[in-house]
Amino acid sequence: QVQLVESGGGVVQAGGSLRLSCTASGGTISTYIMGWFRQSPGKEREFVARITRDGDSADYAAFVLGRFTISRDNAKNTMYLQMNSLKPEDTAVYYCYARKYFPKLESWGQGTQVTVSS
Repeated sequence: QVQLVESGGGVVQAGGSLRLSCTASGGTISTYIMGWFRQSPGKEREFVARITRDGDSADYAAFVLGRFTISRDNAKNTMYLQMNSLKPEDTAVYYCYARKYFPKLESWGQGTQVTVSS
């Protein structure tokens, strides 16, 4: 089962950009659906985006409104989340995940903090 580590979080002003990375070890990500969730204080964990195994299709939460782009590079065993036009309400801990079926396996990263200041 793969282990996932997020990176790229930090503090940015509203309107700025960040690129989050999720790098896997212990196996290839090519057989996994992957994506991102986020969680902020006082709110439930919410879906952000997911991408197919081949990277040819993606789904996004409505609040992204075209601002975020999910991508993956299976050769580098890494998934990315490009975040543009960041808003203070985007402040959260962002978690990446990898999931596959038959057999059913699921891995989560430890999270990376994104703070957007006004």
